[in-house]
Amino acid sequence: MALTPLEIDEVLRSDHDHDCPGLGQDRVCVRIVAIADLPSRFGQFQIVAFWNNRDDKEHVAMVHGDVRGRQEVPVRVHSECLTGDALGSLRCDCRDQLEAALVALGNMECGVLLYLRQEGRGIGLLNKIRAYSLQDVGLDTVEANLALGFRDEERDFAIAAHMIRSLDIRSIRLMTNNPYKIEQLKQYGIEITERLQHELPPNPHNHAYLATKLAKMGHTLNLLDGTEQ
Repeated sequence: MALTPLEIDEVLRSDHDHDCPGLGQDRVCVRIVAIADLPSRFGQFQIVAFWNNRDDKEHVAMVHGDVRGRQEVPVRVHSECLTGDALGSLRCDCRDQLEAALVALGNMECGVLLYLRQEGRGIGLLNKIRAYSLQDVGLDTVEANLALGFRDEERDFAIAAHMIRSLDIRSIRLMTNNPYKIEQLKQYGIEITERLQHELPPNPHNHAYLATKLAKMGHTLNLLDGTEQ
């Protein structure tokens, strides 16, 4: 069951003056600033908007049911991908993962999708397009990031960890194929009781991209011989 208007008011009041030392190198702190119903093609959700002291990016959570004080809440941490999520790019599997996660969460008793404004694994939209152009001439996704002066992974999930705490979630079942997310969230004190595989079938345009994630970034995928790597 979603939060009632009275419960929403209670959450907003209790978080209004929240101030803490923060998490991570940047000491990130977040506050819940708005909650609204968001019926969607994927199910009934409430959208929770977060302010943070780190940057001007506005992160949100899509919440199905009441997750406050719950253990083992299914959670998907999804980083923004304009080209995939909104424009339907086939170069990645981001839109497939986003939609599949929302469908799955919408059919569960409760669950959360955190939507983080961390485009291009943290390098930003313009640099992501620059990386695409390098991939067009033969570099893989890791090589392209390195050629631009970035690491293969520039995201920091301190914001995600604080958002989970702000939602009063006690432990999570994390929908991911990415060991870096697990490592980061645990580092920031999030208890992960289970990893839920979240792999979608590749297409001819993103198979090499996913194979690079498997070979060079340690993602748990089943692309090569049908067995888990």
